[in-house]
Amino acid sequence: MKKVLFLITISLGFHLFAQSKSLKNSRPNIIFVMTDDQGHNLSYEGHPVIQTPNIDKFASRSLRFKEFHVSPNCAPTRAAIMSGAHEFRSGVTHTVKERELLALTTTIFPELLKKAGYETGIFGKWHLGDIEAYRPGNRGFTESLVHGAGGIGQNYSGSNVDFPPNQNKETRYFDNVLLHNEAVVKTKGYCTDLFFHAALAWMKENHDNSKPFFSYISTNTPHSPLIAPKESYMRIEDRDDRIDKASGRWAMIENIDDNFGLLMNKLEDWGMLENTLIIFTTDNGAPYKVSNKAKNKFTFNAGFKTGKGSPYEGGVHVPAYWYWKNVLPENKETKALTAHIDLFKTFCDLAGADYSNIGQKLEGRTLIPILEDSNTKWEDRMLFTHRAGFGNDLKKASETNWAVRTQRWRLVVDKLFDISKDPYEDNDVAVQYPEVVKELTQAHFSWWDAMVPYMINQNNTWEKEAPMVTLYNQQLKESGEIPEWMPESID
Repeated sequence: MKKVLFLITISLGFHLFAQSKSLKNSRPNIIFVMTDDQGHNLSYEGHPVIQTPNIDKFASRSLRFKEFHVSPNCAPTRAAIMSGAHEFRSGVTHTVKERELLALTTTIFPELLKKAGYETGIFGKWHLGDIEAYRPGNRGFTESLVHGAGGIGQNYSGSNVDFPPNQNKETRYFDNVLLHNEAVVKTKGYCTDLFFHAALAWMKENHDNSKPFFSYISTNTPHSPLIAPKESYMRIEDRDDRIDKASGRWAMIENIDDNFGLLMNKLEDWGMLENTLIIFTTDNGAPYKVSNKAKNKFTFNAGFKTGKGSPYEGGVHVPAYWYWKNVLPENKETKALTAHIDLFKTFCDLAGADYSNIGQKLEGRTLIPILEDSNTKWEDRMLFTHRAGFGNDLKKASETNWAVRTQRWRLVVDKLFDISKDPYEDNDVAVQYPEVVKELTQAHFSWWDAMVPYMINQNNTWEKEAPMVTLYNQQLKESGEIPEWMPESID
C-alpha cells in the first residue's frame, strides 16, 4: 500500500511541477489534427453507430474545450485559424469563386513559427488559394502535401478546381495527384492514410534531428463524396443494419480514427509525447441533411441545432481535445468561451514566436492561461458568426445568416437563446430580454460595417484555367511526367 501511495505521490508531484512552469516559450512540438465536416460524429460524443475508440481514449485523457467555436464552413474556418482574426478580415467570404483567397497582406502564424526556428508542415486540405503566391509553400510552410481547391477532384463550374478532373475523378480518394512542395506527384493509397503517413514520416525526421515542428494534418474527409476503404464499410455493415448514404461518412470517420490511433502509438513508441501538444478538432458542424432517397434520414450533431453552414450552435460549436502528457491536466473540461481565432496567439506564445509586427489586427486571445489552469477566470467576449457565401449585395447579406455569441447568449438575427440554460437552442427568449437583443444586434452591425472594406475578393472572376490545372499541364510539358511519390517508412 505504501508503494502505491508513493508512486501516486511521485506522479502527482511531477504533474504539479509541470503545471507550475510557464508554458509560454516552452517550444513543444505542435500537432494540429482537423477533420472536414465531422462535427460531433464520434462515439465519445454519443453517436450510436460510429465507433472511434482511439479518439475516444484521447478525449478521455485530454483537456476538453466544451465551448470551442469555429466558422460555419471550410475555408472561412481555415482563414480564421491561420490569421487569428475573423475570416472576413483576410478577404475570405466563401469556399468557391476565388473568395477563399487568404489576403497576402495577412501574416499567418506558420510564417512566424518558421522564423522562430520551427519546421512547419501541412498534410491534406489547404483551401486558402491555389494561385502560386497563395500556396502553403509561400505562406510559411516548409513541407506541404496538399490537394487543390476545396476537395480532391473538385470541379465546380466558374470556381477553383483541383488538378485536371480526369486525374482524380475516377479514383477520387485513392491514388491521387497532389502537390508535394513545388512538384505535382502521383500517390498511392487512400487519401487519409497517406496524409497521416506522410505527416508521421516528416515528424519522425524532425524529431530525429531535434527540430521542433508544427504539423497540420488537415484531412479532406469526412467531407463528401462519401468514399472510404472497403474494410471501413465492412466493419459498419457487420454490426449495424442502418446502411444508407450516411454510412459512407461513418466509414470515413472510422478510418480517421484508425489513423489517429496509429499517430498516437507512433508518438509513444518514438518517445515524443512528453514534448508534443496534440489537438483534435473539426472545421465546422456536421452536415444535417441526408438525401431523400436514403433509406433512413439518420443524422447526428450531439443535439445541437442544425449543422454545417448554419449560424446556430450546430454550425460552429465543435469538439476540441488538447493533450500534452504530464503537462496539461488530464480528463478535465473548460467551459470558457473560446474559438479558432485564439489558436494564432496560443501557438506563437508556446513557440516563442513574435507577432508584434504583422499585417492584420488580431482578434483572438492566447489560451495559455487556460492550459496552465483550466479553472482560470475567463473574461466574457463576443464572437461574430456569418454564413457568408453571399453575392455582391452586401447590405442584404448583413441582415441574414448571422449570429453573435457571448458566454451566456446566442442571438441569431432576431432569435435569442440563453445557452447557459438552453444549449440546444429550443426556446427563443428574445421577447423576455429585449435589451440583450438590442445590444447584440448593434454589435453585429457595427462589426459588419468594420469588415466590409476587407472583403476584397467579392468581385473576383475566375480565369479560364484553374491554377492547379495549369501547374499540372506545365510540369507535364516541361518534364514529360508526373512522378510517383510516397513518404518514407514509419516502421
